Order: sequence, then structure tokens, then C-alpha cells
Amino acid sequence: MSTPLEDFGYPLGFEVTDWTSPLLDAPEPRLGQSQQTLVRSLSGMQKEALVTDSVSGTTWRLVSDEGEYLDGDDIAPAPLAFMTTGTVSSFATELLALAEDRGIEINDVTLVQDNYYTMNGSALRGTMTGGALPVELSVDLDADASADTLCDLAETATRTSPVNGLVTDVRESTFELSLNGSAVPVEGDGTATATSVDDPKAVFDDLAYEAAEQDRPIIHRTGRTTDPLPDAEEKYTSGSGSSLREDQDRVLHIRGVCTIGDEGAKTVEVELYSPIGTVFELRSDEPASHGGRGRAPPVMTYVAAGLGFCFMTQIGRYADIVDRDLDAYRIVQDTHFSLGARERREEPGAAEPVETAVFLDADESESSAYDILDMSEQTCFLHALCRSDLEAPNVEVTTN
Repeated sequence: MSTPLEDFGYPLGFEVTDWTSPLLDAPEPRLGQSQQTLVRSLSGMQKEALVTDSVSGTTWRLVSDEGEYLDGDDIAPAPLAFMTTGTVSSFATELLALAEDRGIEINDVTLVQDNYYTMNGSALRGTMTGGALPVELSVDLDADASADTLCDLAETATRTSPVNGLVTDVRESTFELSLNGSAVPVEGDGTATATSVDDPKAVFDDLAYEAAEQDRPIIHRTGRTTDPLPDAEEKYTSGSGSSLREDQDRVLHIRGVCTIGDEGAKTVEVELYSPIGTVFELRSDEPASHGGRGRAPPVMTYVAAGLGFCFMTQIGRYADIVDRDLDAYRIVQDTHFSLGARERREEPGAAEPVETAVFLDADESESSAYDILDMSEQTCFLHALCRSDLEAPNVEVTTN
């Protein structure tokens, strides 16, 4: 039996054109750039997103799935693959912009980023919590400069990246909730107010895509991780349905290897080591106004998509574990980030709290709907990244 993503017959990522909707407009930027992300559930763990970016003015359609560890169909990248792609590509973008500003000629560069997340506790007792650990980054640089100069260049790139505001600062996300079209209170006083945005269901229902031809896929599957890393512990590996267990004590590990093409577009090969998953290749590019050619999604489009997809996965995952009657669910998510080094020189990157309106279609009570929202935020790895005050990325630089 085929799945919705297979039935659509579309590429896993493409730009949406010739469509107008107020929900496809990015919010007014507060720090320099913003994104609006609409995500809807399909079947199982499959999800579809539309991400509009204020800098490029583009809207990209991206899709996500999960592997056997969540009883997914493994058709598209997992949510964390999008965040890893966006983060390591952002570091690469900053490095190149800083090198140009400092007059350093880069001959070749490869970035390898390792992200680790934790999941501990019981879903039934309400103690299950997702966590994020510091980013580890290695940079292999071939450039006409001293080792000390290149080390400083790489470390500065992580600081000026817009995602610096998520990685190193505490950002408590905000939420609105709607159940079957009616507002549900999410504040302590019990007052329910209508969501500030419309339900995106109609946007998805009315879309008629015409995917442009691509010289090469924006996103495609390249293989499968067959073995964990040599030093992996037992809790780093898991099998079919393992992430749906009621009690969890595990570490997730995902790696992204970023290379840069002759014309500046970035290619990231993302491999899921724990739980063992599938290898996908994702490409990113910046608009012409920011030194690119707009041939693939901008890096912050991937970051926004990762945040939305990960939270949506936790909604479906929690509802599955506690047996909630959840028919469909959607979100509208706003993100705000500073611009990068090209515009702000060497000021630290910044971000505002993620703002999300959640729409549930379910035969459940308001209190049950609130529990779904609350536990989904509590178990979301990327909302944990937002609310954690992590150390700056650990950067290891190798020079040639």
C-alpha cells in the first residue's frame, strides 16, 4: 500500500509559485528576518510543510517522515535532519561571509556537525522530557591563512550565525491552541482566546502544486545507516517502534556533513546514527541578495521546518503512546532571527521565542487537548534546544 507522500508524486522539496494566501506571508521581521511555517499531518509520521522566508520572499514545500523506530515509512528526512542541515549550512554561510570580509581566500571547506538529544522518563506519568546537548562541529579548511586565523574564523562563524540565538540563549516558546475549531486555554487563568491566525487547513486543501523541473533533487535519499559508530553505547541504538515505548532513556545522534559547490550552494549529507535510520542529502542556497542564486531553500527555511516538524512528530508520538483519538493536526509557526555576518558584521546572532498556533481535530476534551500540547512541547527535542542555555558549539579546526 502506498503512502500519501508517494501518492502525491512530488519531489521531497520544491519552491511553491503562483499561489497567494495571507498564511503564506512571513511575519514582519523583528530582528532582521522571519519565517512562517505551516505544517499538517498526513498519515503515520508523514508531514507536509510550507515555509515562507522574509529575506528571499520564497515559499518552499518540504516533507518529513520517520523511520522504523517510530513505525514510519522512511520516505522523507526526519525532522532533526532539517535542523542539522539548517544549522551546519548557516555556519558554512557565515564562515564564507567572514572570510570574504577579512580577505581570506578559502580554497575548500568541509563542515561535520554532530547533534545529540536525550529522551528520558515516562509518557504515562507525564515525566518524559526531551533534551538537547551542545553542538559539536569540526571544520576542515584549506585556505591561505595561519591555523590560528582559521580557528578564529570558524569559531566566529558559529557566534554570528542566526541560530546562535537558539543554541546559546534560553527561549521559552509561546503557544495558542484550538480544538475542533474552538479555542482552548493555555494560560494559568483558564481564559481561552481565539488563535491569532487562521487554521491552515484550507490553505493545504486548496493548493494545486506545479513542481518546477530540477537539474538535481533538492532532497533525496542516498542510503541507510547500517551500523552505529564504533564507540556507541547500547542506549544509542534501537529498533522497530522503539521510540514509541512508554518509558525512555536514550540518546539520539545525528550527523551532517556539509560541502560547498563551485557556485556556493551547500550540500549536506545527513546520517541518523541513533536510532539507526536513513541517509538523506539536502541542498541549500541563499537568494541573490545574500550571495546565492536561490536554487534551493535558504538555510533558515530548513531551521524553521525542523522546528515545526519536530514538534508535530511529538504531537503524533504522544497521542499514539497514550492512545488519544487524534484525527489530524496542524500548526502555524512564526520564527524571528537576526541577519548574518554579511549584514551585521561580527555581532552575535540572535533569535526570539518560537510562536506556534496548534490546531487539533480530535474526539477529546479540552483538558486532553492541553495535555497533548503540553507534553509535545516537553518532549520536543528542538523546543528543548530553545529553552536550554547551552555552551557555544565545540569547534575543532583542521587546516591544510
